[in-house]
Amino acid sequence: MPNPLAVHDLQKSYGPVHAVRGISFEAHAGEIFGLLGPNGAGKTTTLECIIGLRIPDAGSVNLCGLDALRYPRQVKQRIGVALQATALVDQITPREALRLFASFYRNPARPDDLIERFSLGEKADARFDTLSGGQKQRLAIALALVNNPEILFLDEPTSGLDPQSRRELHEVITQIRAAGKTVILTTHYIEEAQQLCDRLAIVDYGQIIAEGTPAQLVASAKAPPHVSVTTTLPLDPARLQTLTAVSGAKVSDHTATLHTPHPGQTIVDLVNLLQSDPQNELVELAIHKPSLEDVFIELTGRSIRD
Repeated sequence: MPNPLAVHDLQKSYGPVHAVRGISFEAHAGEIFGLLGPNGAGKTTTLECIIGLRIPDAGSVNLCGLDALRYPRQVKQRIGVALQATALVDQITPREALRLFASFYRNPARPDDLIERFSLGEKADARFDTLSGGQKQRLAIALALVNNPEILFLDEPTSGLDPQSRRELHEVITQIRAAGKTVILTTHYIEEAQQLCDRLAIVDYGQIIAEGTPAQLVASAKAPPHVSVTTTLPLDPARLQTLTAVSGAKVSDHTATLHTPHPGQTIVDLVNLLQSDPQNELVELAIHKPSLEDVFIELTGRSIRD
């Protein structure tokens, strides 16, 4: 079976601005695939070209076995989309919106089932403008699933939500994957990408600069792990440099930071060093490994928050 989404050499420009510059990737069935990057990286434009809201300048998009650029109407029957903001008239209720959207498709899901699934029962007949941000996002995803799509696209689904609403939406997205759906997610939240995505692509300036599972991307980091140790008395940096596998040591007050590719071996030597000085006691010891944000900064030279 072909992958539900295959994008090849996608390109889109707005005058002199090259928003998408040759993006290619594939998403596997039943996975959450993320596009991670800062605001303005080209994630939303890429998504809009894939789902047919914008016409790319070049490239191909295969969705659910169909050429999405050639058969856009057929593709729209088989995908679901929730964009960054859901614009509905203020007076419409979630139940009315779901019934309206269901009328557009041949084999829709039951609106009442979606209301229950997304915990919208208490607000099912309330005006849209009275819903909280989290409730509006849950409704947006429910609307995106009203046609029982094979693949779901979510563009920055938790942007602007409070931590509790974000956590609840993460659970919803995970449940959608558990139901066998393929989810394409754009986000600029590193923690969100690491928590939700089975695989992801880091996007910057309209290009994919790295792709893989979160664990694979973290493992590719050039920066070695480091060990931080806090003691009752300051340690001697010169002695720390002699420990196994230590490539650099820095001491600030009572805390030392040791850079080492083999933290386990380094810790053994460090414990022996402390045992040789009974007046110095261990207060705290931790191993710090590179994070997804470290990888992003290494690849782009800037923080994702820039």
